[in-house]
Amino acid sequence: MEPSSGTGGAKPAVPPVAAVLPAGGSGERLGGATPKQFCAVQGRPLVSYTVQAMERIGWISNIVVVVSPENIETMKSIIEKYGHKRVMIAQGGITRHRSIFNGLKVFAENKFSSHLLQKPEVVIIHDAVRPFVEEDILSKVVMAAKEHGAAGAIRPLVSTVIASAADGSLDHSLERSRYRASEMPQAFLFDIIYEAYQQCTDYDLDYGTECLHLALKYCKTNAKLVDGPADLWKVTYKRDLYAAESIIKDNLSQQVCLITDVKEAVAQVGFLLHESLKNQIKVEAISESLSINDSHLQNIFSGQCYNFVCINDKKYDIQETQQLVDMLEKSNIPLLYPVVLISVHLDISENISFCIGMEELTRMKKFAREVKKKNILVYSLLIQYKDHLLLQETVNSAAALIMALIKDRNPELIGQLLVA
Repeated sequence: MEPSSGTGGAKPAVPPVAAVLPAGGSGERLGGATPKQFCAVQGRPLVSYTVQAMERIGWISNIVVVVSPENIETMKSIIEKYGHKRVMIAQGGITRHRSIFNGLKVFAENKFSSHLLQKPEVVIIHDAVRPFVEEDILSKVVMAAKEHGAAGAIRPLVSTVIASAADGSLDHSLERSRYRASEMPQAFLFDIIYEAYQQCTDYDLDYGTECLHLALKYCKTNAKLVDGPADLWKVTYKRDLYAAESIIKDNLSQQVCLITDVKEAVAQVGFLLHESLKNQIKVEAISESLSINDSHLQNIFSGQCYNFVCINDKKYDIQETQQLVDMLEKSNIPLLYPVVLISVHLDISENISFCIGMEELTRMKKFAREVKKKNILVYSLLIQYKDHLLLQETVNSAAALIMALIKDRNPELIGQLLVA
């Protein structure tokens, strides 16, 4: 789920579409007291990432999140905190199918919502714990559903499926090449899937798991199977949360904005740092004073860059850092993802020895702790500009530290002064 990959208002030739996200699971396989859909990944609940993946696609008109009764208030607070739009909450049932059915009823029965949402031609059903869904696969299943009545993403089986006998011994195995794993998203003509749920038995509602099967069983609709990408996997176990966090960190580490000024020493270090970083990450360079009206900086903000390096020769002066923090806060960039802001202090004094007082260190740490509340991680890095022969080596070391801070996004290191 790359933060800058959504098309926002772009509208391909798709029919009126809504999405239902079942999010009522208890997370038993994950372990722990918090259901997996509400577990924090980079400080933000997993379900929020999935909602954002749908929300950034302009042609999805409404998003219904179905949660258990005890989590309705939690979901409301998530919607409010992260500014989600076009999202409505429905109360879940005791099983997955009953929850999905309740989500569909929001479009068809007044008693299930304070106001009836417009019935879509096509409805997407997607698990709230599959956050890395992209517009391409959503568009493919929607268009296939419009043509065939139902469609779903599939992936090749990774392991061979076997059946065991009553005594625990092998009964038979399936030929793996003939079978596929059913994944999400799935899409249906609304009238077909709603009719299927209306007709299905209590047994189906309580023990079934496959929506495509209901459409086939009760509406004689043969779903079109669409090959899906590898990133459709579902967060099920604790290790999946770690994998999700790793993917999100990697997606946030694709671009950095390097801010310098026109002073010779600062400009030189900025140039060397740019050259050292550009082989590892996309670098946008700005060599002028910070201004909220600066069009170049505004373009970078609109492109959702989540990493900033500000170089100055003012010894531990946080004024420019504070100015950038204020600009970031006004841009709303830190609302959804933690932003890394690395203040590089250039020491050009002639003194061989380096000294910094406890008062300055304390001030830096206090500032970083306050800014962390705004979801901005501030780190400090010292480059000593003394030996010109060793400057390139020092800058390379600084670049390595910058990349480590960007990729790791470790909140425990905020306010620390690192020396290149």
